Amino acid sequence: MATDITGELDAWRGLPALQQPEWDDPSEVAAVARELATQPPLVFAGECDNLKDRLAEVALGEAFVLQGGDCAETFSGSNADAVKNKLKTLLQMAVVLTYAASVPVVKIGRMAGQFAKPRSKPNETRNGVELPAYRGDAVNGFDFDAVSRRNDPHRLLQAYHCSAVTLNLCRAFTKGGYADLRQVHAWNQDFVKQSPAGQRYEQLAGEIDRALTFMKACGASPDEFHSVEFYSSHEALLLEYERAMTRIDHLSGLPYDVSAHFLWIGERTRQLDGAHVDFLSRIRNPIGVKLGPSTSADDALALMDKLNPDHEPGRLTFVTRMGAGKIRDALPPLIEKVNQSGAPVAWICDPMHGNTWEAASGHKTRRLDDVLDEVAGFFEVHRALGTHPGGIHIEFTGDDVTECVGGGDEIVEADLHQRYETACDPRLNRGQSLDLAFMVAELYRKAQ
Repeated sequence: MATDITGELDAWRGLPALQQPEWDDPSEVAAVARELATQPPLVFAGECDNLKDRLAEVALGEAFVLQGGDCAETFSGSNADAVKNKLKTLLQMAVVLTYAASVPVVKIGRMAGQFAKPRSKPNETRNGVELPAYRGDAVNGFDFDAVSRRNDPHRLLQAYHCSAVTLNLCRAFTKGGYADLRQVHAWNQDFVKQSPAGQRYEQLAGEIDRALTFMKACGASPDEFHSVEFYSSHEALLLEYERAMTRIDHLSGLPYDVSAHFLWIGERTRQLDGAHVDFLSRIRNPIGVKLGPSTSADDALALMDKLNPDHEPGRLTFVTRMGAGKIRDALPPLIEKVNQSGAPVAWICDPMHGNTWEAASGHKTRRLDDVLDEVAGFFEVHRALGTHPGGIHIEFTGDDVTECVGGGDEIVEADLHQRYETACDPRLNRGQSLDLAFMVAELYRKAQ
């Protein structure tokens, strides 16, 4: 039995595997994979099953997903302050959505494993020098020199350890009192005075305080007020890493990728006959697939048949990344066909990746207005079809970066250079993230 499962889990090795680094020495990769396979799990099968149950509620229209975090995590960012700031932003957004939209929010961090990124070209050339492209800290370094840009498999081990540190901090913050709803004011003290979004949040926090005081006076103080369920996620891009982190659960005898609770397949690696789709079809985690504007309804149905043939609720999430100008035309045919099939699918909007452009300064950026417009289009389509807009998937940071333009505390193109710190794509800062949360809450109320 175990041998059969192992063979199935390695079937991807005989299939086309896109976006994999060219490692110098296969034996070095194999040695790292063997060491990873001996490491403790980062998450547990039961936690993955719990998330699957939550996502089943999303597919039924009973909950909403808030998934977010860094475009590409860095090893240097795996520290207490950076993790706390990201988590604080996610919690604030979740509070806005839960209270203002009256909907249970499933909180998934794009954290504790998002150390690799697909690239449009394998190499990068500067001033006549050609080196491997930066593929994320799990593969190579950001600095443009031969030593830094070497694809080094030992970085996979460092990615594991940084993921463990990040996840440990997240567990401590979410279970150790920091996520208590009575802390809603404390999460905001550092930027409420100078931020329009912060001031709006503070007003909502006051309403929550009054509601909690009323409930306490009535003798109600549920456990859910004092901690939160928090789940980790990343793109399952580096297959050697994901395979090495897959374990057979001793209770069920089924394989789980214990590198994260939720894993997704990117738009560039969702080929039906490809290695990524095959591998993720064989693990029992809840999984997602990114769908761009070129996705056909038949593509979506074929992915469902391959990844969730038993129509298991909560197993499969489609994350649409269409672009503000395309979502209203590209999304309806997909939802209609999927809905007609009767298969349970959670639909989430990624309004970031279809709206990237290059400013005159050379910085990649996004307009918050475009992000908001794509989310609005996502809700409009679902409202017109009578289906459930299940969540949002965004790239943000808890820091006051200047990477996306717009927002209540407006950033303009000339500001981009001030704090442009991303390792890859531009992220919303904390104020912009809260602006988005308030708008999504309003859209959700209207959609009900």
